[in-house]
Amino acid sequence: MPDAPDLIARTRELIDIPSVSHDEAAITDHIASLFAGMETFTVDRVGANLVARTTFGHAQRLVLAGHTDTVPVNDNAAARLDGDTLFGLGSSDMKGGLAVFLELALAVGRRDITPTVDLTFVFYACEEVAREDNGLLELFASRPDLTACDAAILGEPTDAWIEAGCQGALSVELAFAGERAHSARPWTGVNAIHRAGVAIDRVREWGGRQPVIDGCEFREAMQVVLIKGGVARNVVPDGCTITINHRFAPDHDMDAARATIRTVVGDAFDESNGDTWVDVDTSAGAPPSLGHPLLACLVERSGRAPRAKLGWTDVAFFAEQSIPAANFGPGDPLVAHTQSEYVTRDQLVAAWDTLIGVVTA
Repeated sequence: MPDAPDLIARTRELIDIPSVSHDEAAITDHIASLFAGMETFTVDRVGANLVARTTFGHAQRLVLAGHTDTVPVNDNAAARLDGDTLFGLGSSDMKGGLAVFLELALAVGRRDITPTVDLTFVFYACEEVAREDNGLLELFASRPDLTACDAAILGEPTDAWIEAGCQGALSVELAFAGERAHSARPWTGVNAIHRAGVAIDRVREWGGRQPVIDGCEFREAMQVVLIKGGVARNVVPDGCTITINHRFAPDHDMDAARATIRTVVGDAFDESNGDTWVDVDTSAGAPPSLGHPLLACLVERSGRAPRAKLGWTDVAFFAEQSIPAANFGPGDPLVAHTQSEYVTRDQLVAAWDTLIGVVTA
């Protein structure tokens, strides 16, 4: 196994190229320049997305995918090195992961390593914004040939642990009906906020499921995240809307997730009384799929027991295409999007060593 390159230097280089969502052209240009003249790869650019593929003729193909965009700057645009810890916007999410993927690609291009699988490196835009802008979906829609593979690894920050699959996410707006009245004579009306409060209490008290799938324990959650209602200080309100966000394990589909919310709120929500339900966001989950040989190899090479991804990631887009996928990359997910975001040399090297093992197994 070749020694790890200077992954801190490569990550620092990428951090210092601004790439807030919708402004990824410069970093895509830079990544393209690294592949220039490299005969090992076929390189295609689709919008702000770049795909580099080997064509060795191996029996299996592995995609290594990472997003090039970051969240907006929060007084942390420039990279800053403190010992073996690199701070800066996107260091954890996910320019550290991009650096590992790029150095792996360069090692293949220089023939420093000989992979036993064909490799596709996907660098895509707009992961941190709305689904309809996601560069990975753009590639699936316009050039599915570029993303065709047997399995995929997304370089999301996982602290070099395998985070298998992902939870689904469902957000719904429940509007509760009431009847206006003077606040001095509330018995002549129906307080919609009080009616919504019953549902809120039930959501708060819900314990949630913790199903184990492929040895990974998923922990479901349900939260009331928004509320709006009220007319005036002296008026019993005739309407109140709450938004419920439900994160559900991938053994449930969207219909099952809706059924869970309905069961939890129970008769507090009554459509015959004029209450209404609107789906405002739906994102299906993804199963762990760790039985696939390439992902099983990832588990073996990591030397760590995989864990469930408690959140939603783009592995779900691969699942929609019936492609097994897992999250694996350097960086602590708990510091992603924070002002003090960072990645460490040890995290970068751990991800490098594991991936080298997978592609040369």
